[in-house]
Amino acid sequence: MADKNQIIGYLPDEKPSIWKLILYAVQQVIVMFPATVAVALITGFHISTTIFASGLATLCFILVTKGQIPLYYGSSFSYIAAISALMASEALSGSSLNEKIAVAQFGIVMSGFVSIAAGIIVNFFGRETIEKILPASITGPIAIVIGLSLAAVAMQDAALIHDSDFLQLESSMAWIISLSTLISTIIFSIYLKGFWRQIPLLLGPLVGCIVAFIIRAATGVDLFRSLPEAANTGIFALPIFTLPKPSLKAALAIMPIAIATIPESTAHIFQLDVYVNDLAKKKGAKRYPLADKLGLNLIGDGIGDIVAGMIGGPAGTNYGENISAMAITKVFSVPVLIAAAILAMVISCFTPLINAIYSLPLPVIGGLEIYLFGAIAVQGVAIMIDRKVDMFSAKDIAVIATILIIGLGGHFSPFFAEGIPFFGINVPAIAGAAIFGILLNLFLNILDKLIRSK
Repeated sequence: MADKNQIIGYLPDEKPSIWKLILYAVQQVIVMFPATVAVALITGFHISTTIFASGLATLCFILVTKGQIPLYYGSSFSYIAAISALMASEALSGSSLNEKIAVAQFGIVMSGFVSIAAGIIVNFFGRETIEKILPASITGPIAIVIGLSLAAVAMQDAALIHDSDFLQLESSMAWIISLSTLISTIIFSIYLKGFWRQIPLLLGPLVGCIVAFIIRAATGVDLFRSLPEAANTGIFALPIFTLPKPSLKAALAIMPIAIATIPESTAHIFQLDVYVNDLAKKKGAKRYPLADKLGLNLIGDGIGDIVAGMIGGPAGTNYGENISAMAITKVFSVPVLIAAAILAMVISCFTPLINAIYSLPLPVIGGLEIYLFGAIAVQGVAIMIDRKVDMFSAKDIAVIATILIIGLGGHFSPFFAEGIPFFGINVPAIAGAAIFGILLNLFLNILDKLIRSK
């Protein structure tokens, strides 16, 4: 029993002391912040509103799921193409930014109902039926694709290279900062003891920022950032809230994306199930049946989209980055996520706080991303190991292989920037890989039965 008591980590229903809880919450906010703000910048949504929406949607998710699922809701990259295309369409060319956002909001709200319907269907058919459609040989490689598809983003941020006109000196200094952040975060997560081992995603960036300060003083290269055209000015300003404007075009453009994100949500809940129950086993605690709560997760995800869409935030999902942070730190506490959500909402109302987090040098974020995005991919491998996927089975190899190549090839090829063209529609690479994997697996299962029945 003594050994079990020495296991460091917090299960979903465990609550750290208040000062630890706050630090863990700050860590979760830092992890979700870059991607959430990036979605706002790319789509044109208000930054403060997007941050506020992520916090409010997380609270609603936790409320709907009764605190049983430790996940953080943030803005999803899956919807970017659909939202951006809609807002840039000729039909909205004469509209103001808020009018364009209002139209997109309607599609986002409607996509939430798609996720809720999917969750109800999953609950009706049960876990066993769903696992036949989405076995670990599908959810595992999907998680791998999600993580590896972000590899280029992490490397570009780490090297501060986003176009062909990058400056060699800045890129060299960026590598020093990003590698300092990455290596220190890894060392902290492995070798520190007790509480300190649970905040490597705070300590690593701190080291990176110190290195950035030293570089600025020694070379004059300043890699700290400032928010471009922040939505609000002054110290305190409420986010800009807008209401949805009914639009059939918006609904048709955005709703289908929710269907494509279901395999991703499934991979996330399976990732959590593996890591939470590994910690529970080591601590001698009860088992947490998270994999059985896929339907509840989808319903909560849908509620999150509706809440975010109603106030002017982009569509979202449960963040893989935050799952990676929890897997690395062993902090799965729902109270921590509640605190992180409240903190995000507070930050959104104070422009200096938004600027303070956004000002982190991009190479610091890049160093973290290399670790976090890679951890998402590793979790996909862990799913397959935990579910005992037969890596020598020709059928499983076929499903895994095709998902990986379609997902990664479609994502990284410049010819598929708008999606994989298929009979007049452009299918997002990850969604296309997931759909093909599901159909191939079902086809092979049917073929197996037909052959064996003869």
